[in-house]
Amino acid sequence: MRLYLLGCLLLLSLGAWAQRPDTTRPARQINLSNVDVAPAAVDISGWLLLDKDIQTELDGAVQNIYNFKHDRAERQFRSLRRRYPNHPMPYFLLGLTTWWKIMPSNITSQQYDKVFLAYMDTAITRGEALYKRDNKNYEACFFLSAAYGFSARLNAERHNWRKATFASKNALAYLEKSQEANGLSPEFLFGQALINYYAPWISDNYPLLRPVLLFFPKGNKKLGLAQLRSVAANGFYTGTEARVFLMKILQNQENKPDEALALARTMATAFPDNGYFQRFYALMSYQVGDLNECERVSRDILDKINRGQPGYEAISGRYATFFLGSLMQNQYKDLTKAKEYYQRCIVFAESTNDTKQGFYLYSLLNLGRISDKQKDVAAATRYYKEVQQKAERKSEAFNEARAYLKKKRK
Repeated sequence: MRLYLLGCLLLLSLGAWAQRPDTTRPARQINLSNVDVAPAAVDISGWLLLDKDIQTELDGAVQNIYNFKHDRAERQFRSLRRRYPNHPMPYFLLGLTTWWKIMPSNITSQQYDKVFLAYMDTAITRGEALYKRDNKNYEACFFLSAAYGFSARLNAERHNWRKATFASKNALAYLEKSQEANGLSPEFLFGQALINYYAPWISDNYPLLRPVLLFFPKGNKKLGLAQLRSVAANGFYTGTEARVFLMKILQNQENKPDEALALARTMATAFPDNGYFQRFYALMSYQVGDLNECERVSRDILDKINRGQPGYEAISGRYATFFLGSLMQNQYKDLTKAKEYYQRCIVFAESTNDTKQGFYLYSLLNLGRISDKQKDVAAATRYYKEVQQKAERKSEAFNEARAYLKKKRK
């Protein structure tokens, strides 16, 4: 089950719940509507999460995670681990930088799975030890909820439903406990913002999953979006993660491409060596018609792929070559270069087995159109046959290919 909900930190485990028998008793409902209640008396001494000196120290390291300077980030996080070996924060941050090694592949690469899960497991072990000593340690709850949530997400991606279910239940349990600390820091709002937004959104868009949502908080979509904006603007450790979700929500769920573009531009500018952000920015620029910027970013992506820069691989290449092919075909009327870019897009897509969707199919379709325009019937027929085999029946691409082939047979 690869719905967009797999992009949500905690709701990814819905797929796991869907595998369970209907006889499972619903868990107690969690009310996340009260979002700004600071605990009356909480001892925050020793909380690294709220330590301004630690934030100053780690500011560059957190930035390095998202700019794919992982070696630099990991050196600082290991230094933190040497000083605080029994605290979950350094292990969680080491896991987070490992997560961003996986992200450019759309979480398909399994190269870093064991290392990532080991860091999250250690963060969980250290967090549970802190929580056992003090059940009002909301910092421990934060890291436990986050580490369990990330583990649930990866296990759901790998279809390890039992592990995803176990981790998501624990993530939600610690999320409920940590909400008392909402007023202390925007960091605590991140998980709740995602739950609040996605629970009603999934209910509205996937009615068959409504029985599954009995296990999750009711949510409040408007509140969740407001919380996410707040975390994106004010969070230190979670701010960039919140902006990633906000960027995708504005584009995919809220139909606000201009806002998504502005946020994507900010992200790509702040982190110019992040292929994930760059390709999203190129996509948004293409969709809103800012073709000069789309071309600039797409060429930069291909240059970094050619230089073997970390975080730049076939998926980003697929985006960039398709956009450049389209620009060559429609803006510059250079059909030779357009064909070259579309053919490269096909190679990138085949290398990642993405041969049943967008860029791959439309590269084939445009190659068919160009070949037809150039009176190369053999090539056009070959491309259109491939489109007809790969496209969904009755889709526009399928119908165009079928019409061409039918006409040529006659």
